[in-house]
Amino acid sequence: MNLNCLIVDDEPLARQLLTEYVRKVPFLNLVKACSSALEAMEELRNHPVELLFLDIQMPEITGITFLKTLKKKPMVILTTAYSEYALESYEFDVIDYLLKPITLERFLRAVDKASERSAAVPVSAPRENQGPELVQPFVFVKDGTKLVKIRWTDILYVEGLKDYVTIHTRQQKIVSLQRLKALEETLPQDQFIRIHNSYIIALQAIDTIHKDKVQIGTVFLPISDSYRKSFREFVDRHNLQ
Repeated sequence: MNLNCLIVDDEPLARQLLTEYVRKVPFLNLVKACSSALEAMEELRNHPVELLFLDIQMPEITGITFLKTLKKKPMVILTTAYSEYALESYEFDVIDYLLKPITLERFLRAVDKASERSAAVPVSAPRENQGPELVQPFVFVKDGTKLVKIRWTDILYVEGLKDYVTIHTRQQKIVSLQRLKALEETLPQDQFIRIHNSYIIALQAIDTIHKDKVQIGTVFLPISDSYRKSFREFVDRHNLQ
């Protein structure tokens, strides 16, 4: 699938390099290389694109500020000389984050990700014509000063305590500063179910179900009265009984 793309960078040499890279990729079609976010805003009104190469540090309007103004966001690959913006960038579900100077090899890896995302979810298709929304198979969560990528299939269960959650995976435990409810909203509803004010479990991780508890490996987690009915219905839908 071909992707129409827009380059937004105030540095002429950076725009030239990205333009050359884009032209080397058969499935990329460069609509325009813009020197500012304001120019890009006008271009997007007239020519929507599927992929945006966006510099962060620009005069007048930064790349991050520009992203916040977009109601309908294309896929975004951020480009910058400053690594300190990486953490904030993932809040916008960007495809990738490229540090300048950008090599062709690193550029190709980023656009391959965009191609894979595009193949999974047709960007240009109207929402009403799509089937059930496709959910990406992972999430990035903050663990201290770093972001950790966690695949849904690795999660066994999630434990909440006030403003923190502990995500128990097959490999490790990750503690993240966020409420359980906020994380619950990002989890695929056909794969995860809440069984208690403090616990969300993965369907694929369940070993046995008892009257008032669930066994996952050697761990037994309580099923509270307030979640018992919804959990049983969830179990019935997946033919686990």
